[in-house]
This record gives sequence, C-alpha cells and structure tokens, in this order.
Amino acid sequence: MSSIGKLMKQAARMQQQMEQIQQNLASRTIEATSGGGVVKVTAKCDGTLAAIKIDPQAINPADAQLLEDMVLTAANQALSQAKEISNSEMGKVTAGFNLPGIT
Repeated sequence: MSSIGKLMKQAARMQQQMEQIQQNLASRTIEATSGGGVVKVTAKCDGTLAAIKIDPQAINPADAQLLEDMVLTAANQALSQAKEISNSEMGKVTAGFNLPGIT
C-alpha cells in the first residue's frame, strides 16, 4: 500500500477516535468552588458550563461585587481544568501522527 493510502487510513482512524473522545468529553464534568464553597461551578470538558450553584446566604445586595468575583473565579477554574483534560485526551489521539513537512 502506498504511503498516501496508509496516511489516509491513519487519518480516518484518528478522526473516529477524536469524535469518540469529543462525545466522552461532552459528558464529563469538572467542579470548582470559590469563597470556601459558597459558589460551585460545574463545567463540561467540551468547554461549556453545566451549572452554577450559589449558597443563598452569600446573596447580599450590598456585596454583589464580591459574589460576582467568586462566580467568575469558580467558572474560570472549572473551565481551565476542563480544557486541560480535553487537551490531554485529544493529545493522546494525535500523538505519533506525523505529517511530513509539519513540525
């Protein structure tokens, strides 16, 4: 078989593996908290947020800025962890796949 044919088969196999991993990542979740657990954010490993939970005692109209900061911190932590997992899983598929002329 020609090297182009082998490359095409390898690319097709890699695409199937990537699609399967993407499906798995869409159902995998990460939780991050902020403010000692006052704010909890759940993110999916496909880069979307699944849930935000806020302890009702943390809701103080006079301190809205603090609550906003805690939500932002927890969301960024959850999304960052989810992205790390996604990159790691996708890297497993592409490892060893060398295209000539591409470094």
